[in-house]
Amino acid sequence: MTWTVIAVLILVGFLFLLLEILVLPGINIAGVLGFLMIGIGVWQAYEVYGGTAGHYTLGGTVILTVLTLAFALKSKTWDKAMLHRAIDSKVNLVEEDRVKVGDTGRTVSRLAPAGKALINGDYFEVRTNGEFIDHETDVVVVNIDHNKITVKPLNPTL
Repeated sequence: MTWTVIAVLILVGFLFLLLEILVLPGINIAGVLGFLMIGIGVWQAYEVYGGTAGHYTLGGTVILTVLTLAFALKSKTWDKAMLHRAIDSKVNLVEEDRVKVGDTGRTVSRLAPAGKALINGDYFEVRTNGEFIDHETDVVVVNIDHNKITVKPLNPTL
C-alpha cells in the first residue's frame, strides 16, 4: 500500500467524521466508517513502512484531529451557520376585548379536540373538553384560560 492510499484513507476518514458531526448527528455509519478508515490508514503505515513511519502517521493524524477540533470549536466558526433572528411572535394572544365567554363563532377546521375557529371576525386556536366537532359548526366560548379558548357546540346533537 502506498503513501497516497494511506493519506487518502485518513483524509476520507476525516471527511466521514465531519459529515457525522455536522450533518448526521448520532452514531451513524458515517462516523463508524470514518474511524475505521483512519484506523486502517494508521495501521497500514505501521504494517507497510515500519514503526517510525507509523509513529509519524499517528502523530500527524492526532495533530490534524486537534487542529480540526480547535478550528471547529472556535466561536466565530459557527456564526456562519447560525440563525441570527429572534422569534418574537406569541401563540394565540387573546385580548379581553376581542373574545369573551359567551361569544359565538364557527369552526374553520375539525376540532379533534383542538383546531381553528372564527370568533368575532378573528381566527383563534381553540379546544374542546374532549369532544370532536366538525368544521363549519357553530360554537360558543365556555372558558378562557390565559391563551387557551375552550368552546362547545352551540346546538349539540344528541
